[in-house]
Amino acid sequence: MNPAAPHESTDPGTLSYEQAGVNYDLIDPLKISAQRAAASTATQLAGHGFTEVAASRGESAYVVDVGPFYIASIVECLGTKTLVADEMATLTGRSYYDGIAQDTIAMAVNDLITVGATPLVVQAYWAAGGSDWFGDNARAQALVAGWKKACEVCNVAWGGGETPALAGIVEAGRIDLAASCTGLINPKERLSVGDQLGAGDAIVLLESSGIHANGLSLARKLVERLPQGYLTEVRPGLSYGEALLAPTVLYSPVTEALWKAGIAPRYCANITGHGWRKLLRHPAELTYRIHTVPPVTPVLAFMQQHARQDDREAYSTLNMGAGFAIFVQAEDAERTVEIARAQGIAAWNAGVVEAGPKRLLIEPLGIEFGNDDLQLR
Repeated sequence: MNPAAPHESTDPGTLSYEQAGVNYDLIDPLKISAQRAAASTATQLAGHGFTEVAASRGESAYVVDVGPFYIASIVECLGTKTLVADEMATLTGRSYYDGIAQDTIAMAVNDLITVGATPLVVQAYWAAGGSDWFGDNARAQALVAGWKKACEVCNVAWGGGETPALAGIVEAGRIDLAASCTGLINPKERLSVGDQLGAGDAIVLLESSGIHANGLSLARKLVERLPQGYLTEVRPGLSYGEALLAPTVLYSPVTEALWKAGIAPRYCANITGHGWRKLLRHPAELTYRIHTVPPVTPVLAFMQQHARQDDREAYSTLNMGAGFAIFVQAEDAERTVEIARAQGIAAWNAGVVEAGPKRLLIEPLGIEFGNDDLQLR
């Protein structure tokens, strides 16, 4: 036996997202059913003199035509990243809720901007397992300060929120965080629901800061395999827990800068749940060919290694270093990269849209995802 790897004799094998307790095969059918029921209510808008943008159904944000401009809206839940923050607080004595606040707003804002919207107002939903949660003043104030700072980065107003104590629904000592966001698409030419997406367009990928807020069930399950749990080092001086808690990147400064520079994205995809399969979100029959793969964020490479996942499994679950995709005309690709970098976010002209069957080809890794790999409509 190789003395450098004595653990191999008890290696439990590949750890998948489903084994961590998240099975999209069970969740997605409900989402599709709900979308169909929701679509039947669109006629209610006529009574107010408005109409929906039907193409926004199934996209990351819903769009309503109110005449002179469009209104877009979204609600998003953070998920289980708070559990990592709570465990790390126990281990280190630090509160990580300033970053957790940014994660929560990013989940909503990064979805809203995919349709071309400028974020306008954010609302907060902070549901605790009991009123005692709010009694930890340092933690509560970190959440407030982080929320305010993220709003300032995105140039949005924090309108208000709800802070229920839900003993018996939310576990004692825990909190469930969510955010809703409303934005404007003004002028209407900013609408980006993929109606102009086509062969020859370029795919620009923006860097992620780490796991963001998707795949945390897998990340937490993986702790059972690590010799020092969350304190296991990803690299010298950086623990697994600290790396997981890097706040999600806020991408709205990039989309706003693009518009000011005269670049209108043909389509955008927030690379969250389902990993890179989200590049297949648009319903059109098109092939997306990736020729340049961004560097994998260290914590994600660490997760892939210790979960014993092959590249296909990893890229179908995690963002693997790319948190957002912008589809632009080929002649705008390099300027898009430059504008993103000017906002402090690394970017790559990573691929091209082609005529052909609906599939994603990640050529450097030999990975192919087809239409059956992402069913959200």
